[in-house]
Amino acid sequence: MTPPRRLALAVATISLAALTTACGAVGQAVDCNSAANEVTKIATEWSTAITKDATNTKALGDASKAAATKTKELAGKYDGDVAAALNDLAAGFESLESGDISKATEFTGKMSGFQSKISSACS
Repeated sequence: MTPPRRLALAVATISLAALTTACGAVGQAVDCNSAANEVTKIATEWSTAITKDATNTKALGDASKAAATKTKELAGKYDGDVAAALNDLAAGFESLESGDISKATEFTGKMSGFQSKISSACS
């Protein structure tokens, strides 16, 4: 599996994990689920764009820039740990804006931290 495909799978997995995380309070559950739904949309758009041609560095850069922008906008709607997790994800997307496919592995490593932060924010 190529790095972009592994990366896309990691994003989708973490989005799903964030979506299904049990949240303690009803209001917080809504916030967590809303954030997770939006992240899933962003990740799906990003994944679709980069998997069309896994070796196209321009597509990786463009898709990553768009995903980072959308994720930052989403983070602006939240506060606390949810916002921090979203900002971390945005930073991960930003690290791929240069189109450097080799950075995909580094980004995949950051995904577990994103998942942990979302889980903590929603518990």
